[in-house]
This record gives sequence, C-alpha cells and structure tokens, in this order.
Amino acid sequence: MSSFIPIIVLFILFFLNVPIAFSLMGSALLFFAFINTNMDLDLIMQTFIRSAESFPLLAIPFFIMAGSVMNYSGISKRLMGMAEVLTGHFIGGLAQVNILLSVLMGGISGSANADAAMQCKILVPEMVKRGYSKSFSGAITAASSIVSPIIPPGIVLIIYSLLSNVSVARMFIAGYIPGILIAISLMIVVYIISKKRKYLPSREKRATFKEILKQFKDSIWALIMPFIIILGMRIGIFTPTEAGAMAVVVTTLIGIFIYKELKISNFGLILKETIYGTSTVMFIIIAANVFGSYLSWERIPYRLTETLLNFSSSPWLLLLIINLILLFVGMFIDGGAAMIILAPLLIPAALKLGIDPLHLGIVMVVNIMIGGVTPPFGSMMFLTCSLLDIKIQDFIKEVVPFIIALLVVLLLLTYLPQISLFLPNLLN
Repeated sequence: MSSFIPIIVLFILFFLNVPIAFSLMGSALLFFAFINTNMDLDLIMQTFIRSAESFPLLAIPFFIMAGSVMNYSGISKRLMGMAEVLTGHFIGGLAQVNILLSVLMGGISGSANADAAMQCKILVPEMVKRGYSKSFSGAITAASSIVSPIIPPGIVLIIYSLLSNVSVARMFIAGYIPGILIAISLMIVVYIISKKRKYLPSREKRATFKEILKQFKDSIWALIMPFIIILGMRIGIFTPTEAGAMAVVVTTLIGIFIYKELKISNFGLILKETIYGTSTVMFIIIAANVFGSYLSWERIPYRLTETLLNFSSSPWLLLLIINLILLFVGMFIDGGAAMIILAPLLIPAALKLGIDPLHLGIVMVVNIMIGGVTPPFGSMMFLTCSLLDIKIQDFIKEVVPFIIALLVVLLLLTYLPQISLFLPNLLN
C-alpha cells in the first residue's frame, strides 16, 4: 500500500489547487525522502537536470515563440480574414469563423490556450457586438481551441512522440483528419444553435471567387506555414526541432518584410510570452520525469498493465477504459501534464494488445483536450471565463452541446483507427 501513497498525495494536492509541477515534485520527493530511502537524493536531483537535456524538447519553445510572433506580425489577422470569406455567409457566421480560425491557427501556434486567448481578445468582442451572447461566444472559443493542438504542429503531439518513440512527422500527419472532423462537428452544432437563436451570418452573401482569391493572396504566407513545416520534415530538410526554429524565422520575416506589422518594440513582449510559456511546460516535464522515477522504481506501469490485461484481453474494451481514465483525469489536469503522466502508464498495455501507438496517441490527445473544456478544472474553460468575465455556470450551460459533439468524434476516432492512420499509411 505504501507504494501508492505518492499517487494519493498527488491527487490530494491537485484538489487543493497546488500547481501541477509542485504536486508532481512534492509527491515524488515524499516517496524518496521518507518511504523508500534506497535511492540517494543526489540521483533525484540529477534526474531534474537530465530531464531538460533533450534536443527534441527545443521544439517546444520554438513553436510557442512562433505562435507569439504570429499574433504580433499580422498573420492572425490575415487568417481571420480568410476564415471570414470562407464561412462568414453561413448561419452563425462569426461562430463559424471562430472554428475555422482555430483550424488555421493550429498550423502555426499548436497551443489551445494561445488560440483561446487570441480569439478572446480579437474575435469574441466582435461576436458580442453582433448579438451573440458572451457565454456562447466563450463556449465556442474554448471548444474550437482544442483543434489547435491536434492540427500540426501541436505541442502535445510533440510530447507524445517523445514519450512513445513515434515519429513526430507521422504524428503530425495523423492529426489532420481528426482535427478537421472535430471542426466539422462543431460547425454542425453552431449551425443548429444559430438557426434556433437566429444568429445571423457576418456576410450578407457568399464571397465571390474574386473576393476569396484576393484574401487568399493576402493570406498566402500565413497559409503555407504548415506545409513548409510538414514537407520539410517529410523530405528530411530539417528535424522537428529545426522545424520549430524555421517557423520562428519565417513568421518573423513575414511580419517584418511582407506584412510590415512586426516592430522591434514587440520582441520584448514576444520573449516574455515565450519564456513564460516554455518555463511552465518545461517545469512540468522535469517534475513529471522525477515522478516517473518513482513510478519506474515501484514498477507501477507494469502493475497497471497487468491489471488492465487481466481485466480484459479485448483491445476495444481497453480503449474504452483508457478513454474513461483520460476523460476523468483531463477534467483536473492540464493537457501536457496529463500526457506526460499517463502516456508511460498506458502505452505498455496498449502495445501488448496490438493497438497502434500512433492511433493511441491521437485518441489520447483528443481525449485530454476535451478535458480542457469540461468542468470542474478545464484549463480552456477557466481561461475564457476569466478573460471574458463569464460565470462558470453560464459557460457550462453553453458548452454542453459542443462537448457531446466532441465525444461523438472521440468514439469515431477510438473505434475506427483508419481515420487517424489513413494519411500516415498513405505516405509510407
């Protein structure tokens, strides 16, 4: 029983709202300092240092910085313009624009929180001005933001690839169809709600081909970014880490020389946002590695694998159990942290039953991201509610139809692995 005390302490700390990194670190150090004293604490401190000494982890700050540069360089504005000419004539026009913008943002920022924060500042005020309720606007902003980490280059996709030894390029390619499916499901829900509430299109009529072409020309530099990243990795021009660096360089050059909106004065804010975002993610990764040392020492992944396999030898039932575990944990823990904690525990059992790790990765990413918009502690829920000054209960009431749509897509992805594997297998 003493083996599981750190896990119990971990969840107690979560419920007490202790930051995730400190919860992971504190529960692991409790184990090595007081329960099992066979490992020298100096070795634990070395684990802290080794955890950050990973070249692929450099991709994380680069993509965070690329997302920040994008907001100051005029790229976000062009993407919103493109989304507006394509979907503005639909019923619930600006809500549809909100969803499509998340799809386009996903190709550059890769962060749900960054996407949600940007849309709260840029798009939601316009939605409220056009007659959309603030709580509905916040709900669709939070729900659509989960597309950003699933469309490459999602940061959570990178983290899973590092944990599972799956190719980052294959993981990126696998995210496209699930991301588009999620977007379509949310657009259907928006259409139904908007028709009922008489939310009008943002455009009186469908954009002409000439208008679309004009906006496409203005947005083309923003739109080709994802293809540069994926193609470069696919043909071996650069690694995922170097792709992140290229994204920063290209977005910076576009902002300075093409759109001419990125100023020298913006770089202080960009660096501040990058350092804050990177330090948060890296601190969690380091703390999770120390917690992982405890899990390995007590053979928790092996014991969990044995328990799950004894419970069921069916891969379909195991996937259902994994989904239930992830949905529960995702309600309380941030997506990246949940991935770091749970992937090493669940991957061994999935592999033993022949579940493709690429398929499992997409299921895990989608599942954990859904947790980000669900009560009681969904990170995107809190972010949008705090930025827009929305009551949590009003947000929950509006977000329920979107969560139902997301769960339907999750079931499709879980039990039809061909959806996730189609593009990676096509490009083999």
